[in-house]
Amino acid sequence: MEKIESFKINHLTLLPGLYVSRRDVKDGVVVTTFDMRLTAPNREPPVDMPALHTIEHLCAIYLRNCKIKNDVVYFGPMGCRTGCYIVLFGNLTVDDVLPTVIEMCDFVIGFEGEIPGARPEQCGNYLEQNLSLAKFYVRKYKNDLKEHARFVYPD
Repeated sequence: MEKIESFKINHLTLLPGLYVSRRDVKDGVVVTTFDMRLTAPNREPPVDMPALHTIEHLCAIYLRNCKIKNDVVYFGPMGCRTGCYIVLFGNLTVDDVLPTVIEMCDFVIGFEGEIPGARPEQCGNYLEQNLSLAKFYVRKYKNDLKEHARFVYPD
């Protein structure tokens, strides 16, 4: 079997950042997948599951209500728990989405109240949420983006 693109990235040198991981084209429609890498794989602990679940809920609700809402295909966590995928229609670059990602981070950091979709009739694991820890990870990620903008995968 052919190795998938994400397995071709050296995770021993990968740092937090926002990366274009792939572009797919079908019938003339381009979809771009971004890796929103919150932690350094294999060198930092993975994101706490309740915090990652909260990040998923808040970021997904933000993206589906912001100015690019019609371009959103998917937002969700990576299985390794080191980040999230942002999948959007269009042949996009990091520069195209960075302002929205920063705004999304600000939304999470400033969020107060009940987590959207965190009710038993709306979520299969609604009790597993941690807003304060989600804010911690997103604040750290936003600072990493501002101080050490990493947008190209290391060789």
